[in-house]
Amino acid sequence: MLSEQAVNEINREIDKYPPEHKQAALMATLSIAQRELGHLSTQVMDWIAAFLGVPPIRVREVATFYSMYDLHPVGQHKICVCSNISCMLRGSDEVIQHLEERLGVKIGDTTPSGGITLKEVECLGACAGAPMMQVGDAYHEHLTPERIDAILDELENSDA
Repeated sequence: MLSEQAVNEINREIDKYPPEHKQAALMATLSIAQRELGHLSTQVMDWIAAFLGVPPIRVREVATFYSMYDLHPVGQHKICVCSNISCMLRGSDEVIQHLEERLGVKIGDTTPSGGITLKEVECLGACAGAPMMQVGDAYHEHLTPERIDAILDELENSDA
């Protein structure tokens, strides 16, 4: 299911815990699998459950609770817009509206080219920089329409 390299990485995570608590490596295992495969299909989650010796429902509970995990394929770039209270009060609705208009997709959708998936998420822990969004692993704070356009232009130019 996963490459030998990914399995070795998972085993290093498991080794951080006592043998009877290897399920503590569940979140790290999900992240490793998603990084390698792009998203977490039911088949992958079942494999992880068997590998860690936990019920499949436990894996699904974690994978569906945290917005960092994707259960369906996403675009080359994933834009996560925080819509929690600090960001909402500082304009996350306008950020989402601007992104939807600029990209021509709604929250949860991927652009026709497959380049960008737009996702609304709960708190990303950058309240002081609200409104903010995450693109890949990078946080972008104090968003304005102009900053959003510059970020999108940079993404589009990196794909060319």
